[in-house]
Amino acid sequence: MAILKLEDGTLRTDLPSIAQELASINVKLNRWSIDNPETRNLLGKESLNDDEKEEVLQGLDSYFEQLKQTAGYQSRDLIVLHPQTPNLDGLLTKFDKIHTHADDEVRYIVDGEGIFGFVRPDGSQVELTVQPEEYINVPAGTEHWFYLTPARRVKAVRYFTGTEGWVPEYTGREIRFRQAVA
Repeated sequence: MAILKLEDGTLRTDLPSIAQELASINVKLNRWSIDNPETRNLLGKESLNDDEKEEVLQGLDSYFEQLKQTAGYQSRDLIVLHPQTPNLDGLLTKFDKIHTHADDEVRYIVDGEGIFGFVRPDGSQVELTVQPEEYINVPAGTEHWFYLTPARRVKAVRYFTGTEGWVPEYTGREIRFRQAVA
């Protein structure tokens, strides 16, 4: 279940309340179940080889087909991060500063969890912990950041309309949120 934390420490855990809080930035959050037992079994492994990643993607392709038809998505991949991932900290530093993208950032968390932080139009900041079976769409141009929870594990399907619009463009804005609630 997703958890939204406001700067004042208030937590929201029900989807309608989270959706209301994120409405001003048009971030969409949804639940997509994983019903295939073979896919669930593979997701229980800490790391996956390329063939296993492709098997997971194929097991979840009904969602990809929907996105291709409704939103023009063209490709997808599966990212697997865990404490033994080579250069994990280096990979994560690309996204732990406030940035935007020229394209939507679309993720389907299938195992583990990650935290997306957002700057709302009024300048306030919120952080959303996204957990297994949760799909998030961060619209192009939305100021956000991302980091892992202390477990440092996530498996996420990434959906793309193209890859050129997915380079982080740093805004230089300071993340006040973690400092304010630490």
